[in-house]
Amino acid sequence: MNIAILGGTGKEGSGLATRWALVGHAIIIGSRDAARAHDKAVELRERTKKLTIVGKANAEAAALGDVVVIALPATGLAATLPPAREACRGKVVVSTVVALSFGGPRLFTPPPAGSSAEEVQALLPEAKVVAAFHHIAAHELAEAEHDIDSDLLMCGADVEAKTVVTELGRSMGLRVIDVGPLSNAGPVEGITALLATINRRYKLKNAGIKITGLPS
Repeated sequence: MNIAILGGTGKEGSGLATRWALVGHAIIIGSRDAARAHDKAVELRERTKKLTIVGKANAEAAALGDVVVIALPATGLAATLPPAREACRGKVVVSTVVALSFGGPRLFTPPPAGSSAEEVQALLPEAKVVAAFHHIAAHELAEAEHDIDSDLLMCGADVEAKTVVTELGRSMGLRVIDVGPLSNAGPVEGITALLATINRRYKLKNAGIKITGLPS
């Protein structure tokens, strides 16, 4: 599968790229700066020993991807996504975005839309948006020689899109749990803030979440 990662030069985006490249997916790293995307793609090719990683400007990356992953800062959505709207039409778009603000009075403040995923859906109305991968730490993604000790929570409206995201999660060894419609994305995104707080308090890097009571 061709996976475009907008904001793929960041820690979360490059971690996802690493995991997916290692299991055989082709990756298009997106960035505002095409040269920076190219440099990150070269770095990831060297790290993974996989040649199917390229770097492009965000809008071109979106056009090349079968699936588009949004790994941008929450503050960058309004500027970055409209030029990619046509390229994302009808595609599965995975929002990993969380509105975190380190150093302020609140670590997590949902946007007026209710969640960053719902903001993505409003900016890309013809896309099939699924919220997922927020709470899988970038550190865990980057340490690709280790399994990730966490479940993957996802939510969205489109059943087929959720099936695609389930396959992507399972390909990196995660148990995927459907937690309902996209209107549940706010609470899912907020879990990231809780895990970040746990990491700081207990001097961890890899706090995760697992749901009990479900079959493995």
